Amino acid sequence: MDRPGLADFLRRSRARLEPAAVGLTAGPRRRTPGLRREEVAALAGMSVDYYTRLEQSRGPHPSRQMLGALARGLRLTDDERDHLFHLAGEQPPRAGTAPDHVRPGLLLILDRLHDAPAQVMSDYGEVLAQNAMAVALAGEAEGHNVVRRFFTDPSARALFPPEDHPELARSHVANLRAVTAARPDDPGPARLVAELRAADEEFERLWEAHEVAVRRSATKRFRHPLVGLLELDCEVMLVPGQDQLLIVHTARPGTEAYERLQLLRVVGLQDMSPAAQP
Repeated sequence: MDRPGLADFLRRSRARLEPAAVGLTAGPRRRTPGLRREEVAALAGMSVDYYTRLEQSRGPHPSRQMLGALARGLRLTDDERDHLFHLAGEQPPRAGTAPDHVRPGLLLILDRLHDAPAQVMSDYGEVLAQNAMAVALAGEAEGHNVVRRFFTDPSARALFPPEDHPELARSHVANLRAVTAARPDDPGPARLVAELRAADEEFERLWEAHEVAVRRSATKRFRHPLVGLLELDCEVMLVPGQDQLLIVHTARPGTEAYERLQLLRVVGLQDMSPAAQP
């Protein structure tokens, strides 16, 4: 691990990143170019102390997950992301697997969606990035897999009405079937399937049914502890060539769900209390 090189690269990457690129306002008191350390730490989901130690060449060896979070937080290109991994003594994610790096342009779109919950996921359920509204709706989920949580974490289902659980379960498994068949050499989806078949009887039963359906746009209902039931249109957009999905939840103007989503924008962003993730 090249600690001095890593520290220098982090500092220079932070200095090059304008606040507007991550949805922040510069403010009148900003004396130095780029982002502050606490802003990068927040974007990467780590403590300010941890990030500061990395910039001072005295931090611990960052995990691959942490490196991915730093790459997204600093809006690194694919080449810059690979350089970050090399400085930390890690091999970048290899070709042939679902990419876990979200392009800076896509992250900018995510930041600009102020009034709609949105997140970027791999096609087999790994949450790669969320905006603030997505966290307010469903809790912190970056770095987690929505399929694993649905079948192994009882609190994850509490976000949905019980009568919706069977169809959601079928949808998760049918999509995972399609992904594993499309990318047989990718160990990620196969490893998830093996884990869930061993851990959950419902998943095993649905897997044996061999239903196949790619994740598409739909209507989903959420039970939120602060604003109540929200019936939202779930738009699923494929990122070409990336095996990633941009998922945006919206409500039609004039509906009760629309009013509740606006309320969530006010009270949910203040509370940010953890809720189950779909």
